[in-house]
Amino acid sequence: MTAWEAAAQARKLGDMRARSALVYTVLRLAAFLVPFGLMMLLPIMREFYWLSAIFAALIGLSLSMLFLRRPLGDLSAGIASGADARRARKVTDEDVEDAATDASADDIAIEPPSTTER
Repeated sequence: MTAWEAAAQARKLGDMRARSALVYTVLRLAAFLVPFGLMMLLPIMREFYWLSAIFAALIGLSLSMLFLRRPLGDLSAGIASGADARRARKVTDEDVEDAATDASADDIAIEPPSTTER
């Protein structure tokens, strides 16, 4: 895989994560705002707006638990793949030490023996 393909794939994953987050957020807001708006149409609930907000939050939570499992799963998978990609790109101390050891071993093997005898 070339660097160009890797960058394109990372951009695609980033777009998918952003889209999943946006879809999930909009659906969660709709699950709260629609019941809240409907309850605010009732005259008694206008006086007790805080009670309307509590009921709308409970209804929105219930709706999101029942119907928004797939968008939540997509969002969670996107976040997990991003975390895995960051973990895979992370350079550990062991990798640096192995590279330094290999480089020093190659330098020693490549250098011609010095003849300082005169």
